[in-house]
Amino acid sequence: MDLLALVERIGETPTAALLGLITGVIFGVSAQRSRFCLRAATVEFARGQMGDKVAVWFLTFSTALVWVQAAQLLGLFDAAESRHMAVPGSWSGAIIGGLLFGVGMVLARGCSGRLLVLAATGNLRSVVSGLIFAVVAQMSLSGILSDVRNDLAALWTTSGGRNLDLLAALGLPQWAGLAIGIVFALLALYVSWKNKISASRLIFGAGVGFSVAVGWVATYTLSQIAFDPVTIESVTFSGPSAHTLMFFLDRNEVMQFSVGLVPGVVVGSMVSSLLKGEFKFQGFSDESNMRRSMTGAVLMGFGAMLAGGCAIGAGVTGGSIFAGTAWLALFCMWIGAMLTDFLVDQRAGARAAA
Repeated sequence: MDLLALVERIGETPTAALLGLITGVIFGVSAQRSRFCLRAATVEFARGQMGDKVAVWFLTFSTALVWVQAAQLLGLFDAAESRHMAVPGSWSGAIIGGLLFGVGMVLARGCSGRLLVLAATGNLRSVVSGLIFAVVAQMSLSGILSDVRNDLAALWTTSGGRNLDLLAALGLPQWAGLAIGIVFALLALYVSWKNKISASRLIFGAGVGFSVAVGWVATYTLSQIAFDPVTIESVTFSGPSAHTLMFFLDRNEVMQFSVGLVPGVVVGSMVSSLLKGEFKFQGFSDESNMRRSMTGAVLMGFGAMLAGGCAIGAGVTGGSIFAGTAWLALFCMWIGAMLTDFLVDQRAGARAAA
């Protein structure tokens, strides 16, 4: 059944949610099997290592670049019409929000996407942190924190009423995006080879990036045949976490891509962990660990909404279409995470050793 026939049979909004569900399942299975996590990669890098976690992150990022840029060259997707590019971006939001998110994901011991994956495998710490993340994201989107977020985002924005296309700003041809993706992919494969990463983990790491391309192409294709406007988006967990939460709390909320995405990740991660025998209930080890995780979740929730996306939404999804503020947010996430690891975890480790 083609997409048009599916729309005619079940309607536009259920189709959007179904596409989100499929994208989420791909992401959930791939992220659970590859152990993809930006927090783990930044901590590893901060400690002077180029290990398996860095390799998996580069593999995911490069795969997203290659698939998304190839889809654009083939006419399957147009980034200019996407949510990331069609509205002004916030440089100040990317900087402040990116730093806050980076701090938060180290404190919470996982980026928002990783928390969702772990929650689906029985990690109750991640369930609590994930719920806090979703609530704070909603508060930042349209609640009591929205005015603060708007004020900070308005400090410095992109000009021309749109986000900055890095390729166009640098005067590079469209195919340059694919070339850059291939360079990142070669780097990822080299680091993976150095760390003797298994073929299956390589495939699933690439699957995380592939899910980003699936989301972009799916929502773009739907927008071309739908009667009502469809937001062209892909994998992210700040807005969707808030939307999914409200969908189950407010009967007036409508189905959309993001409402299917989060349950899809949960289903994919849970099934994958059950099949691998890795589903296990875990809780907080002590009160200090709980306070740390909850604080991190709050910082991530606000930081993600301010930065225009989480580690996946800005760092991979926005980065795959070369949105200027997304690349800046990603850079600031790395900086915030590495500084926090150095000031909090590495110093604590040094004091314990002494």
